[in-house]
Amino acid sequence: RMESKIFHHAKIACCNLNQWALDFEGNKRRIIESLRQCKEQKCTYRLGPELEITGYSCEDHFLELDTIKHSWEVLAEILSTDLTDGMICDIGMPVVHRDVLYNVRVIILNRHIYLIRPKTVMADDGNYREGRYFTAWRKKQIEEFNLPVSIRSVTGQKTADFGLTILSLQDTEIGIEICEELWQPNSPHILMELDGAEIIFNASASHFALGRVQTRFDLLNETTGKDGGCYVYANLIGCDGERMYFDGCSMISANGSFLAIGKQFTLSEVEVVTAVLDLGATREKRVLLKSRTVEAMSVTSFPRVKIDFTLCQSKEIATEPIKKTNLAMDKAAEIGYGPACYLWDYMRKGGATGFFLALSGGADSTATALIVYNMAFLLYQNIKEKLHGHEFVLSELRRVF
Repeated sequence: RMESKIFHHAKIACCNLNQWALDFEGNKRRIIESLRQCKEQKCTYRLGPELEITGYSCEDHFLELDTIKHSWEVLAEILSTDLTDGMICDIGMPVVHRDVLYNVRVIILNRHIYLIRPKTVMADDGNYREGRYFTAWRKKQIEEFNLPVSIRSVTGQKTADFGLTILSLQDTEIGIEICEELWQPNSPHILMELDGAEIIFNASASHFALGRVQTRFDLLNETTGKDGGCYVYANLIGCDGERMYFDGCSMISANGSFLAIGKQFTLSEVEVVTAVLDLGATREKRVLLKSRTVEAMSVTSFPRVKIDFTLCQSKEIATEPIKKTNLAMDKAAEIGYGPACYLWDYMRKGGATGFFLALSGGADSTATALIVYNMAFLLYQNIKEKLHGHEFVLSELRRVF
């Protein structure tokens, strides 16, 4: 009985990464570090945030072909290592296919590109203008993508599948979403789950706003609670060149409960969040949902990309659900941490050595002074208590000052 249960256990990872627009060398270093940590922890799937190779806030630089060229060069360097051996790697970048620019996920295993999955819904409200750079994928069929020479020389393959599809592994099936697709009413994961996808992986670049993380919690909880299954969500951290601050909080949910949640505000450049999924529990839950099985019978099937790989290799026991009911920070804490973390990133990445603080004695300057103080306190606390990434924080402080 125990052996049967272990057969259904898959250890997967999602990553918070502090990327920087057009910092190809730095972004590559952080991606590689996350891959290394995932392999050390014996994960069989690694999910990174949206557009992690370029950084999210490249703006009109996305329209320059050099940005695409350098992205492929970074991917080629990653493929030339052994970091993708024995682990499916889900990496985000911009890609031009038949003279159209797409925001995509590249699915890699054993130095081989199995799928390039384009984003189907653009974020074009509030802080976002993705439609200015990218085009939403609307086709139903899989197309053949001609890989650039830099990739051919490493992988030996000339083409890869391109389109919206489900990954069909030896022991499970996987669906992929990209950020905004989760937030729309008719999300792809709904039909993917009905069509048999047991795990959905979502790469995101979701900015910080008061109470926004609670909305993410609610979306994931409803998704996995209503239809069963697992949902894995990765996000960016930090200020990557725009006015937005990405607040991390990568998370893993299964069957209506959260298994793992990353830090919402962190000074670390790389944070890997892992969980051991029990796919047997998902299958039991779905079989018992009779109304779901009726809907599943009538859904139009997605095309499949077959990967000769077993996701469930973990002999660890399944991760227990988090029992805490109030998972999100209150708004007062978010006000304290969010702007403070933004100021730290803005200062160290912008080349400044501090801030000029004008004090009038009123409420505005008092609040500003407290935010700057909170930034200094967070740095001090991180180093004094030797929190995750404290060596990096200390080295950055020494460089800045």
